[in-house]
Amino acid sequence: MVRWIGLLLLLIASGAHADSLRLLLPEGARPVVGEMIPVTLRGEYTSRIALETLSFPGSQEYDWMQLARDQWRDEEIDGRTVRVFERRLAVFPRRAGTISLGPVTHQLTVVDEKNLRAPLDVTAPPVSFFVAPYPGEGTPLSARSLTVEDTLSAAPGALRDGDTLVRRVTLKVEGTLPHMLPARPAMREPWLISFAAPEQREMLPTPAGPVTTLVWEWHLRPKTGEPGVLPPVSIPWFDTVTRQMRTAEIPALPFGYASFNDNRSGTGRLAAGQAWVGGAVLLAGTLTGLGLCISGLAPRRRAPLLRALRRLSPVDPTRRRLKRAARAGDIFALRRAAAAYLRRRRELGLPVSGGETAELDAILYDRAVAAGEVDLKASVRAILRFPPTPSRAGLGHALEGS
Repeated sequence: MVRWIGLLLLLIASGAHADSLRLLLPEGARPVVGEMIPVTLRGEYTSRIALETLSFPGSQEYDWMQLARDQWRDEEIDGRTVRVFERRLAVFPRRAGTISLGPVTHQLTVVDEKNLRAPLDVTAPPVSFFVAPYPGEGTPLSARSLTVEDTLSAAPGALRDGDTLVRRVTLKVEGTLPHMLPARPAMREPWLISFAAPEQREMLPTPAGPVTTLVWEWHLRPKTGEPGVLPPVSIPWFDTVTRQMRTAEIPALPFGYASFNDNRSGTGRLAAGQAWVGGAVLLAGTLTGLGLCISGLAPRRRAPLLRALRRLSPVDPTRRRLKRAARAGDIFALRRAAAAYLRRRRELGLPVSGGETAELDAILYDRAVAAGEVDLKASVRAILRFPPTPSRAGLGHALEGS
């Protein structure tokens, strides 16, 4: 006991009263909720220190982290050499209002000139500061800087059929902790299949404060070839440098298969070969279906249906014979083809005036008409147009118009 009392008196006599510990805050700081506040814990000791232990107290009112390793150095203060201790911290307030830090106790073991050791606790008194409310809405996010990087595994609007797009969004934020960053946004659309990989949150402590990296990754594939657009995602945050609210954005993303755009950007029609094949298949199917339907009908009902189908059919062999006879220049073959054409129309109940061949007959039996004046193609056109009254004048007009 006498030894400890003597050591204590020796410490007092040697200037141990100069040992001190303080919490230092930035001057004039007016932080908002979530903003990083640099705090320095500074001790000044004249005692010889053999061992030391210091724990910064936690609280429900703030988060904190140590920014760098403790520093010990000698400084000249008031003509004396003082052993200086510094620990740099970052404090992140969780709420608005007045917040207190401390007290903080540095537990030392000091040694006198006779190498006698004794415990010595040096305490920093508490300090208080005011925290302003977060100026934005939602979860507070305060930082010195925030950048968004959006990388894609392929061109999102020109995917190959069946391909999956990998979208990787990286947020790099200076001056905040990982758990203060927002939750992963949902990328869901009715036309989209979306799978989200586990997110990655990493923090790198630096002397200027933490640098946090957040990575979101999605595997996206459209359900159909129809293109769509993923809407943009806004991330509001408070810029502690400019002291203003800002908004970072994950940009909108056009999405779809290239084959769909190719089909729409083309002529909208099949190639010639495909059109012929498609038409042939359609015609064959139609005819087969009609044949099956007709074969199942009674004879008295089958005849009217066949006649109706022949009337609707665009194929008329008698018309082709008319034009073929005109091209051959055989006026007698043309007259026989005209008769067959008109007979078919009568059988199908189509209108016939009875004077369709009048002009052709006049050419055929009028000896006054020279062979060089005969225009058989005009005669065919006159038969197909069904002129109301036959006349040589009409034939003359047809010849002049041709």
